[in-house]
Amino acid sequence: MNYNDFFIMPNHEYITNLNDSQKEAVLHITGPLLIVAGAGSGKTRVLTSRIAHILSEGKAFPNEILAVTFTNKAAREMQVRISKILGNKQVGLPWLGTFHSICAKILRRHANAVSLNYNFTIIDQDDQIRLIKTICKSENIDIKKISPNYIISLINKWKNNAWYPADVRLKRNDNLEKQLLKIYKIYQDKLLGLNACDFGDLILHSVNIFEKNMDITEMYSRKLKYILVDEYQDTNLIQSKWLRLLTKTHNNICCVGDDDQSIYSWRGAEIKNFLEFDKIYKDTKIIRLEENYRSTQNILNVASELISNNENRLGKNLNSNKNEGELIKLNCFRSGKDEAIGISDIIEKEMSKKYKLNEVAILVRAIFQTREFEERFLKIGLPYRILGGIKFYERSEIKDCIAYLRIIYQNKDDLAFERIVNVPKRSVGESTFKQINQFSKENNLSLEKSSMKLIELNKIKPKTKTSLLLFLKLIEKWRNDYFIKKLSHIKLLQLVLDESGYSNLLKNKKDLENENKLENIKELISAMKEFDNLESFLEHVSLATSIDQDWNGEKVNLMTMHASKGLEFNAVFLPGWEEGLFPHQRSIDEKGHNGLEEERRLAYVGITRSKEIAHISFSMNRFYQGDWIDSISSRFIDELPEKYVKRNNNFDTVEEDYFDFNQDIENDKSDYRSPGWIRYQKRIK
Repeated sequence: MNYNDFFIMPNHEYITNLNDSQKEAVLHITGPLLIVAGAGSGKTRVLTSRIAHILSEGKAFPNEILAVTFTNKAAREMQVRISKILGNKQVGLPWLGTFHSICAKILRRHANAVSLNYNFTIIDQDDQIRLIKTICKSENIDIKKISPNYIISLINKWKNNAWYPADVRLKRNDNLEKQLLKIYKIYQDKLLGLNACDFGDLILHSVNIFEKNMDITEMYSRKLKYILVDEYQDTNLIQSKWLRLLTKTHNNICCVGDDDQSIYSWRGAEIKNFLEFDKIYKDTKIIRLEENYRSTQNILNVASELISNNENRLGKNLNSNKNEGELIKLNCFRSGKDEAIGISDIIEKEMSKKYKLNEVAILVRAIFQTREFEERFLKIGLPYRILGGIKFYERSEIKDCIAYLRIIYQNKDDLAFERIVNVPKRSVGESTFKQINQFSKENNLSLEKSSMKLIELNKIKPKTKTSLLLFLKLIEKWRNDYFIKKLSHIKLLQLVLDESGYSNLLKNKKDLENENKLENIKELISAMKEFDNLESFLEHVSLATSIDQDWNGEKVNLMTMHASKGLEFNAVFLPGWEEGLFPHQRSIDEKGHNGLEEERRLAYVGITRSKEIAHISFSMNRFYQGDWIDSISSRFIDELPEKYVKRNNNFDTVEEDYFDFNQDIENDKSDYRSPGWIRYQKRIK
């Protein structure tokens, strides 16, 4: 049957409305094609128009097109756009979805090839954690020292490299990885026994089926005449391998992405998939989409010159279809707190008169940076939201710390007691707590006093009794230390974290999540220094957390630069451009030059989120990782083109104050030398 026999051909207005590069990308449908799509250049429009063109020209049936996106939301949006282009005719695309959803469909059809039944279960992260904990318990592995999340992240890394347990090659004498590989083997066996797989298995098993069953591979390769992939710069090794297997027959693969926006290597993304596309697929045509429909030309000029310092990129020149626009504003503040005050003043006095607050965003490198902005916004009554994250005082580790302080300050605070009585674990399970709670109700006592009374009456199980009694004695000790010895509220929290075992709980678990929690606690200690005593601090926290979170109306957007990818705002503020924070020292330490280039790509993403106004700033002092440090501007600021950047009036004054302060130290022949000061000296010579 000919597709044109039952499909009504639309007009081709969707092609005439495209610019020349977009039109070329839509019409070139034979052979491998790489579309290098700059920020805001209309890549989604090109992808959807290309699919509509293939369908309207009768080149393929809907079930002969594979379109891969990175989110279900993007897949739904693409489906709607295609239907609209085709005159609102509902043309279902059965092979439109994420890598995982499409692989799940393939795996259902061929589950027996990897020893699964078609009705296998796909487990989520919570299920993974429970399974890993069970395995660790049976293998006598202490999960206090090796976090289940860390084990899962390593297993995911192996699967992203297309490695089953038998394929993993360990470093010599790495006993930890040997132990974790054993867990991986048991984990995979358990999944098969449960007729289940995790998200990583969906692609891993699909690749395995294709590699070991050439008849199946050939069937899909012949069936799928056209393959399109969005956000190709974010693909990992196994996803690239999966695509190569599917393109064997027709070789009509079109990948769209931007190498300058590859910022997810920590998730396993391999930028070399993008950079070496023409080596993988011979006779590749490369088309660059360089006309930007989002930002002003000055914003694009700054972003383009900054990213040009990267070596590993294909390169492009972005041009705006808007006017030149305002220069990028560059500001220097004395401290992180001053930075939050300064930015909030600009938003209140300038931005709010020009834009709705929803059109304003503050993009930070590290999530702990939001704390000072949240404090400031709460103080002046400026509504805000955290996108892709949790508000500072709502984060679990912060709530834990506050609960410890609350129960010390007020022994009848049952909510605080309930939260931390078993954090870290003290064998106080559900049945024990139910017993304490019941005794509390019957005798009109606080949970703390009820616990002590039950211990005295010898009604608590021996193992729980020992750990619970130790906890109660610690609370009493901390109260005495604070009220009798007059410890500061800051030293009190540090004492509590150490003696309760909470610090070790986080330090002993090796994963990024716990590193972030430790960083947030250090930021909490910084916040506490602004208050005279525990009472005033706890009052501040209670007011901060009692504000109606569903307050209707416009709100300033607060988020990390990673979370901002794909979004756009009229005005964007980019604070904290300081060495060590941005580029982040951990990224450079772990990945060296490649890490630095990824940080620069992150800067590029941040700047290009702005349509009209961009403010970049840094502070000369910042409380970071538990201490005040002198800092200097990021090397990225040196790379900004001066003719497109305007320094605010106080910029030179603040830098001079900083220089004078450190010059005084030099004159006093002090041994003090911060890394920031050393870099500053090198820069001014």
